[in-house]
Amino acid sequence: MTAPQPPTVADELRGAGLRVTAARVALLETVREGDHLDVDAIASGVRERVGHISVQAVYEALHALTAAGLVRRLEPPGSPARFEGRVGDNHHHLVCRSCSVVADVDCAVGHAPCLTASDDHGFTVEETEVIYWGQCPSCSTACTAAA
Repeated sequence: MTAPQPPTVADELRGAGLRVTAARVALLETVREGDHLDVDAIASGVRERVGHISVQAVYEALHALTAAGLVRRLEPPGSPARFEGRVGDNHHHLVCRSCSVVADVDCAVGHAPCLTASDDHGFTVEETEVIYWGQCPSCSTACTAAA
């Protein structure tokens, strides 16, 4: 007896009610293999896989994949939007103020939402987004060495 095969990217797209295209498959694979990529990096990765694709087509596909829950959009203030394939959990991010590198960090408490608002104003809180800002190890070392 063989173990069941994980769903393919095409299966995931179909399961989300999306049409399967070479560009969408390439885009989802690029996002999942990347590390908090911006649109330009995603477009470049898709072009390496399937050839020409317009930036507008990348934006449209990212919108569809984000709406379907297959991709997560991250928008650190002062930075371009970035996309990641880690979805379905309540993780947060570390952002370097110097080089803008982004790293995932698991929920501090372990259950969603991580933080409780002091006054929820009657809202039912479903998700908490936290961005930790600072210096990555490389930039911290460079700052220390320059001092």
